[in-house]
Amino acid sequence: MNKITSLFGIQYPIIQGGMVWCSGWRLASAVSNAGGLGLIGAGSMYPDVLRDHIRKCKEATSKPFGVNVPLMYPQVEEIMNIIAEEKVPVVFTSAGNPKTWTAWLQEKGIKVVHVVSSSKFALKSQDAGVDAIVAEGFEAGGHNGREETTTLCLIPQVSAVTDLPLIAAGGIATGEAILAVAALGADGVQMGTRFALTKESSAHEDFKNMCINLKEGDTKLHLKQLAPTRLAKNKFRDEVEALELKGATPDELRELLGRGRAKKGIFEGDLAEGEIEIGQIAALCGELKTVAEVMDELVKSYKLACQKDYSW
Repeated sequence: MNKITSLFGIQYPIIQGGMVWCSGWRLASAVSNAGGLGLIGAGSMYPDVLRDHIRKCKEATSKPFGVNVPLMYPQVEEIMNIIAEEKVPVVFTSAGNPKTWTAWLQEKGIKVVHVVSSSKFALKSQDAGVDAIVAEGFEAGGHNGREETTTLCLIPQVSAVTDLPLIAAGGIATGEAILAVAALGADGVQMGTRFALTKESSAHEDFKNMCINLKEGDTKLHLKQLAPTRLAKNKFRDEVEALELKGATPDELRELLGRGRAKKGIFEGDLAEGEIEIGQIAALCGELKTVAEVMDELVKSYKLACQKDYSW
């Protein structure tokens, strides 16, 4: 047992990221059943859809699971009320002020974890009274921190300023990486890309197949004037890059972005016009596997890594 397994009542300190268009009840329940903590991604769900996913997840697992809520979500109050009504045990919040909802959720017996990209925001999360922190490095997929701090630099800096349970995220997909961030002060890990590219992920099969064939350097951070987003190379990203090189204004970028680009790429599988949001670690994922296979691989490779002699 460690801080994370004790906090959530899970077997392994491995959390599946609550990713838009990937993290439905099938993925969340599969991760929880395999000994980790599965998260439903509320960021791509209308409130009634989220309630349906929570209920289906309860039917599919007797283990703890949670919901990830971007605090900038337009219907966040309705989302939070549903989470409380359905007695979800854990909420991960991101993209907003953790003070807004932390105490309200905790009063209802819900554990709260906030995602940060700097030690400054880790301290703000601690002041807000969260139960744990996710420190996410620049390698991560989707929306990213403006600081562009890598995971190996971020974890020791956050660990130095807070004693809260610390979860490392960004560029983690192997047991060796889990051991590396543990050595730097992390109590657990959160993986997005590795679980987005599993059979239970709700992402489109074309999206998954494209991403498992990405090579080193095939993703890049763009849209920094709006919300920094890591994108794989395709027609849409080429258009974004061309606009940015011309010195486009935020309004011009918003016009190109339009609505539903992430859904088009991740959920609908439009590999030309959609946003292909994925982390750098996709280049190491290799092939589509079930969640159970991934978890077994992670645990075995972590234990083998722990047995190695790293002395000089």
